[in-house]
Amino acid sequence: MNRISQDMKVSEAIASPQYAQVLSRVFRQLIESLLYEEVIEAQTQQSGDVTLYTLRGTDSRGRPCFYTCCGKRRLSFGRIRLTEAPVIRQSAEGRGEASSVALFMREVVKPERSPDGMVPDEQKLEAFIEELEETVLKDTLSQYERARSGVQNVQSAERGTQNGTQYGVQNAEHGSLQGKGYDALESGLTDGHPYHPSYKSRIGFDYADHMAYGPEYKQPLRLLWVAVRRENTRAAISSGSDFGNLLAAELGEAELARLHAAVRAAGCDPRHYHFVPVHPWQWKKKIAPAYMAHLRDKRMILLGESPDEYRPQQSIRTMANRSRIGKASLKLAMNLLNTSSSRHLPPHFVTTAPMVSDWLTELVEGDNYLKNEAKLILLREFAGISYDPPAADDPRAEGAAGSLGCIWRESIHQHLEKGEEAAPFNALCALELDGTPYILPWLQSIGVESWLRRLFETSVLPIVHLLVAQGVSLETHAQNMVLVHRDGMPVRVALKDFHEDVLFCREYLAQPEKCPDFTQAHEIYEGAPLGTYFEMADVASVRSLTLGALFFINLGELALLLADRSGYEETRFWELAAQVLSEYERRFPQLAERYRQADLFVPTCRVEQLTKRRLYPQRDSLTHEVPNPLFAVTRQLEKSGQA
Repeated sequence: MNRISQDMKVSEAIASPQYAQVLSRVFRQLIESLLYEEVIEAQTQQSGDVTLYTLRGTDSRGRPCFYTCCGKRRLSFGRIRLTEAPVIRQSAEGRGEASSVALFMREVVKPERSPDGMVPDEQKLEAFIEELEETVLKDTLSQYERARSGVQNVQSAERGTQNGTQYGVQNAEHGSLQGKGYDALESGLTDGHPYHPSYKSRIGFDYADHMAYGPEYKQPLRLLWVAVRRENTRAAISSGSDFGNLLAAELGEAELARLHAAVRAAGCDPRHYHFVPVHPWQWKKKIAPAYMAHLRDKRMILLGESPDEYRPQQSIRTMANRSRIGKASLKLAMNLLNTSSSRHLPPHFVTTAPMVSDWLTELVEGDNYLKNEAKLILLREFAGISYDPPAADDPRAEGAAGSLGCIWRESIHQHLEKGEEAAPFNALCALELDGTPYILPWLQSIGVESWLRRLFETSVLPIVHLLVAQGVSLETHAQNMVLVHRDGMPVRVALKDFHEDVLFCREYLAQPEKCPDFTQAHEIYEGAPLGTYFEMADVASVRSLTLGALFFINLGELALLLADRSGYEETRFWELAAQVLSEYERRFPQLAERYRQADLFVPTCRVEQLTKRRLYPQRDSLTHEVPNPLFAVTRQLEKSGQA
């Protein structure tokens, strides 16, 4: 697509109904999170089970203005959910639908003292406004593309049927999420984070980059490969492996020979170099400008494109091999800001990735329940390379730390048995173009409660067991979990993305002697205070990750979806979850004390304040205590005598 065509598409998208839909969604998630995290206060008025929220602000001339919206506080962690009714702004000029998130933030969330006494930072406020506005633009483009493609594919399907061909029928599948395989779902899930208001900011991408490299556009891409001097790299690989065999297996002997020949053609010896893939956007935006001196003196050598085509997964920086399905997925460093997080790869996390994967694999292999009954899949991160030259060598490259690196991760396709299919866990909360849930056909054929119980047993209990029996907690939210199913019936779960967020408390580890010595991977871990990286000071911090990721994000969103779209009450959802957990407790009496210590039924749990941290100068992660629905439903059952 040429630039003029892209410009026209942007203009068309902004004029489309999708713009208003996206703006409304960003407003909803923004206000929900600001209220939930107590960044702002609201006057409330009850009307049945709906609450009218009135937010007071001040316009640019110092006059009062008001924003009103409707919603309710839900059982699931006390979340505030607004209705789809528009947010209304009332000011001296009149009353109408709010149309600017930037104006809202500047009028309502000014750099003044918030309800908890903290003061927002003005620069961070403006940066967050940029994230919100970029989210509106980029998600408008994404949703416009999805809607346009859906209509075109339905029309193609109709033409194909009339002409007796299969072309249209095959293309019709692209208009629906149901029937898609795992890789197509990774590209087809366009909605982004369901809670974070800047869920598609992609700061660093202009809209041309967004269309070229956003997963929803399904554009195949070829990665660049560079050779980097070994003495300037941090490299790690699973025990029993080496990089020569890895590259031969992943690239093929012919391509590996081509890379070696390219290094020799530059007058250098391949034995002195590591080979690293680079995203083409990262090369253009960061690597080439930051490492010009390294390219001149051949500390770094550009080797050209890979023959294989890749497609980006939801995280944008993780690439699935499109040419040879089953080969490793590549997690690449990208200096991109998305959902308020940088997508670079710090060298210390790259080098610990294989170590953590080996450790978790050993724990699972030695646990009869996880290995033989749950058949838990770990998508191992079996190798990692990070370019990490001494900063003093080149001041220009000093700010590029973590910008060139790769983690090799196993593909889900290597683990699926005959008849099994896989879906990213966040697909369970996805909606089709017509607003029906992706999982609706499964719920209709299996039954909501039967399906949900099976989901808890196959996908939740293995993670709980890893916590209770082994003492390890993983960041199992969104696409970090993969549901494995047979025609929609959950059968097991796959977990991934371990290199940053695997938490443990040494005193609670069942097998502390097997815990890796992370100082062997990187010196940054030496003397690091508890709570800085993997090791926590107490069990509560370890538990918080399981409750905050698995229960708050994945299960919380599913509970809300089933209540709102299928009429399955939140109370019953959490009662069933509590029941399955209690059955697990009774099944493993030898773990009774460890189960009590983990205590998933605490009255409140600590979750991150994702919006608040974008507004305040504090560098540490901000958290708040929220009500635990497992505790609430259990207490209610006890009162009614049913527990």
